Amino acid sequence: MLTLPNLLTLSRIFTVPLLVALLWPGDNGARWTTGYALAFALYCLMGITDYFDGYLARAQGTVSKLGVFLDPIADKIMIGAVILMLGTTRDIAGIHIVAAMIILLREIAVSGLREFLAGLQVSVPVSKLAKWKTTFQIVSLGALILAGAVPHYPFVQMVGIVTLWAAAILTAITGWDYLRVGIRHMD
Repeated sequence: MLTLPNLLTLSRIFTVPLLVALLWPGDNGARWTTGYALAFALYCLMGITDYFDGYLARAQGTVSKLGVFLDPIADKIMIGAVILMLGTTRDIAGIHIVAAMIILLREIAVSGLREFLAGLQVSVPVSKLAKWKTTFQIVSLGALILAGAVPHYPFVQMVGIVTLWAAAILTAITGWDYLRVGIRHMD
């Protein structure tokens, strides 16, 4: 159970509090650009471990039930924590909170749906579109963190906001796809 891929996944979960601490606003609500720079580096490292845990598990033939269970949880914890922090710091603000809420609501709903369907022994594979959704989420949140480290480059914030909305649109589409599959099993 304590294979390298599972340890990488666990490291993502245990690193989330440090990521949150680096994004935490100062006493007067001011940003700490060095904190954002460190948070961006940590976020990138967490993204790399996300790639390598799955790659190594498949390459070494050590795919485990624990890894299959923990990997999506680690992803959702990381994405959820970053969205909440960026909302708290107003790096995601105004109408853009709607995009962030779409992402959070879908993640919670699909997790619940997967748990329900697992009880019925129904598997819902991840679609290619859902993988694109995840890519847009990771890029958008990374760009929004980086924007806090380099506030003198407003295009970084714009990239983050545009990809956040792209992720939200794909999130709604893939969430609907999963819901349609789930409804067929709810009698």
